[in-house]
Amino acid sequence: MNIIYRVHAIERMFQRDISEIIVANSIKNGKVIEEYLDDKPYPSFLVLDFEDGDPDKPIHVVFAKNENQIIIITAYRPEKSKWTNNYQMRIKK
Repeated sequence: MNIIYRVHAIERMFQRDISEIIVANSIKNGKVIEEYLDDKPYPSFLVLDFEDGDPDKPIHVVFAKNENQIIIITAYRPEKSKWTNNYQMRIKK
């Protein structure tokens, strides 16, 4: 499957020191923790992975998917203060 990076994703990845390899590994090995099935033009997903398998290095990647492409929307390192259950659930305000 072809991976496409939106300009926003590339900018944020650069600012946050997150490489394409980290993102690709997260898509391949991570766990989908949220689904946005009504997003347009394609459904999108939030995946959680841990860089190099290190539980102290969580990564979230948001991507959309169609029949033959994965479109990277953004990637970030989640803040512990905003997530529970090992970075899988948002803390509700």
